[in-house]
Amino acid sequence: MTIARLIEGRSGDVISCDTAISVGDAVKLLADKRIGALPVFSGGKIAGIFSERDVIYLLAAHGPAMLDKTVGEVMTSPPITVDPQTGALDALGLMTQRRFRHLPVVDGEAMVGFVSIGDLVKYRIERIESEAEAMRSYIQGA
Repeated sequence: MTIARLIEGRSGDVISCDTAISVGDAVKLLADKRIGALPVFSGGKIAGIFSERDVIYLLAAHGPAMLDKTVGEVMTSPPITVDPQTGALDALGLMTQRRFRHLPVVDGEAMVGFVSIGDLVKYRIERIESEAEAMRSYIQGA
């Protein structure tokens, strides 16, 4: 299964922010939307990712003053991305190896989706359950 198939049919826009907003405003957006990361845009193109981990690292390094910085100053950049034709298991492997939990899906220069490790683990579990059911059916029919 490709990432394109995984994200097809999703409704709603991906919640994102611009490099110019303050870290405080981005933290409020993360909290209000109950999400773990935001793709960050500059000039209409993805420039980075701002995540809960960034908040923790900034807070440890700068204290509450970090809330006044802009997201563009502190985001994780450049973002690691995948294209829509990337396999779901390849994307899961990349995320596991690189130890991050959110992945922008980019087609050319346009971001067309955003997947989390939860999306990919859910797909993997559904696939394993389907294979187990097929095996049970095969064994019972033999």
